[in-house]
Amino acid sequence: MPKQTIRRPELRKIVPLADTTIYEMERRGEFPRLFHLTSRCVVWDLAEVEAWVEERRRASDAAIIKRAPSPDVRQRKTRPVRH
Repeated sequence: MPKQTIRRPELRKIVPLADTTIYEMERRGEFPRLFHLTSRCVVWDLAEVEAWVEERRRASDAAIIKRAPSPDVRQRKTRPVRH
């Protein structure tokens, strides 16, 4: 069975991350790598992207992915919190 590939617009529908975030994750080996079909056409392997999404889901369910801390609204410079 031939591999199905996706271009950037389809990737954005599956993975709602900024292009720079995706490229940085690729560089660190944390995201499936793109490859060139032609000198001007880059694609991703759909099966690799889907496997990555499923892996992230399992990591999230297992609480392996660290979540960003909630901001301390008391430290805001504008719109101070009223007590």
